[in-house]
Amino acid sequence: MSAPTAPPTLVPKLEDGTGEELEHAATRADSRRGALLALPGFAYLFLFFALPLGIVFVYSFATRSSTGRTILGQWSVDSYTRLIDPFVLQIAWRSFALAAAATALCLLVGYPFAYYIATRSPRVRGLLLVMVMIPFWSNFLVRTYAWRVILGSDGPVSRLTELVGIGQTRLMFTSTAVMIGLVYGYLPFMILPLYASIERLDFSLVEAGRDLYASGWEAFRRITWPLSRAGVIAGSILVFIPSFGAYVTPEILGGSRTTMLGSFIVRQFLAARDWPFGSSLSFVVMIAMLVAALVYFRVGGKTL
Repeated sequence: MSAPTAPPTLVPKLEDGTGEELEHAATRADSRRGALLALPGFAYLFLFFALPLGIVFVYSFATRSSTGRTILGQWSVDSYTRLIDPFVLQIAWRSFALAAAATALCLLVGYPFAYYIATRSPRVRGLLLVMVMIPFWSNFLVRTYAWRVILGSDGPVSRLTELVGIGQTRLMFTSTAVMIGLVYGYLPFMILPLYASIERLDFSLVEAGRDLYASGWEAFRRITWPLSRAGVIAGSILVFIPSFGAYVTPEILGGSRTTMLGSFIVRQFLAARDWPFGSSLSFVVMIAMLVAALVYFRVGGKTL
């Protein structure tokens, strides 16, 4: 009885480099299909990001007439030279300080809460996450106006201080009110990335550190914090960028005495009718925020 023969190969042997040509052709076909699938996304980014940014860039070199009319034919860099005016730098510094302080407070409050959520049972964890996301179910403007009522001279905070004998508290139209509004509005943007980072931690490493006689602080400093640093950076960027250019919160809770860059830019377009200066300021702020995001994705995303 003869031994069974192997079945004939289904793929013919290709010679003269034909196989490589077919492989390159298949790769090019996959690239074309990928480009077609990504075309709607590219079109969206072009129409709603690149094109408006280009229009703002063009208007930043225009000139403004004495009547407030924007003249596109007379190009000038005067709007960019005005960015180093001491008044503008003061507003920029105030915006940076408030945004940095709000980011630090969100991290200080959000990290322990995110750690607590990540270490609970799945049922409790889901409930706490829903509580974190509940503020997103209502309009941001309505929630900010609610803080105006709470912090007002006739609000519950002022009445509570009167009951304990401190006297009436005036928090509205101060930097403190703006800080409270920023922390309240953007705290979920800090908690959620931190939770996603901490939830993926291997807590057996922390237990091993404790078995090696590391204190709770040492285990946190050497294990938990480095492994959750990616969530810290992501949450900090998600809080700092909108806080730096915030408009609604400082406009409602801060007033004219705590003007931030967002409010200042809006006033250039609507009140002062100085579109070139408003465009130059908007373009510089957008580029700064874009650079900050790229720094995270190019540096933080690789090393953490």
